[in-house]
Amino acid sequence: MKWEKLKPPEPDDPMCCCECDICQCGCCCDCEDLDEAFNRWLKDKPPKNGCQSPVLGAMIDNLEISMIPALVLLPLLLRVAALHYLLGVIILTALPGLVLWYYYATHRKKRRTLFFLTLSLYSLAYMYYLFITEILPRGDISQLQVCTVTAGMILTVVSLIRTKRGPGFVTTTLHEAHNESQEPDKDSPQLNGAIQSEVSSSGQVAESQTVKWSRCPVCEITRPPRAGHCRTCGSCIQRLDHHCIWINSCVGQANHRSFMLTLSVFMLTSLYGITLVLCSLCPRQYLMTALLYCPGVYTQSSTALCFTCAWYSSIVTGGLFYLLVVQVLNISFNVTEREAQLALRNKTGQSRLFGLVIDTGEYSRGFYQNWVEFLTMADASVSPRSSATDLV
Repeated sequence: MKWEKLKPPEPDDPMCCCECDICQCGCCCDCEDLDEAFNRWLKDKPPKNGCQSPVLGAMIDNLEISMIPALVLLPLLLRVAALHYLLGVIILTALPGLVLWYYYATHRKKRRTLFFLTLSLYSLAYMYYLFITEILPRGDISQLQVCTVTAGMILTVVSLIRTKRGPGFVTTTLHEAHNESQEPDKDSPQLNGAIQSEVSSSGQVAESQTVKWSRCPVCEITRPPRAGHCRTCGSCIQRLDHHCIWINSCVGQANHRSFMLTLSVFMLTSLYGITLVLCSLCPRQYLMTALLYCPGVYTQSSTALCFTCAWYSSIVTGGLFYLLVVQVLNISFNVTEREAQLALRNKTGQSRLFGLVIDTGEYSRGFYQNWVEFLTMADASVSPRSSATDLV
């Protein structure tokens, strides 16, 4: 039946070796996935008896054939779009549709992919390369402005690396540590009769808090409130917000603040860079109208390419601006994206601000307290399996 395809996998279900992150011998995989088969054919992997060294095998396994379109087609499409403004309109309109199509194709398989992370990092590097090689020689950019753009680039990458350190995996020892912290210290001399009565009176409150701990049917571990299981990562995440395809990782309790910092720094750097490019290419036009009308920009191939890249950056910045607005509203109402989706499915939440946020009313304590809780929440414990290889 169709609903069986949507059912989450059981822990005892067999897992193909190409879906396992710790398997270093993916060459012995006999799955029938076309993408994986073509990937191994391009890499010219040897059969079972001739596997490479673990280091070389790990490097090859971390590569994906889906990275090739991002590294090859992106500059090619941008240069074709710079030939004529009609080609630019067609390509820049179709490009988001192609990205969305690939997103739904990979999202349906519930598989991690490096395509979107590669696309975002390569786009960032390619825009900076054109800024240095094409815009800076025109003499309209000062050294301070170049240093500002460079600092924004570095801060974006650094905050992204910090975000990739881990979302906060739920471990088996987390529930045990919680139970130990809830148990009173019987040997303490301060535990007199008055305190004992206070503990007994608040026993119902403590019991109500422990009830919220649930058991994951897939991981078979007890997880804290607001934690969720990510089928893409295959793990339970503390205070799971969503799985972000652009960083190839989940956004949870441990990296949510770093994720917001990455979005904010990227937004400011992108807007500032687009402003400098338009002011250099169209000095006689207003900033708001230069993106729509810039006469003479297609007379030279270099200026046409920079103008097309400014449009491309504007489209990407607009999409990430919408994501940033949704995240800010969710934090203001103290609701995660996962909780909002569950509230929509169960019809237990209220749509606010033209549907931009779903107010569940379960954890919200007011605008100020919600932001204080977000900014001061303790970092979740990082899973022992997190390592340098998780940065990709």
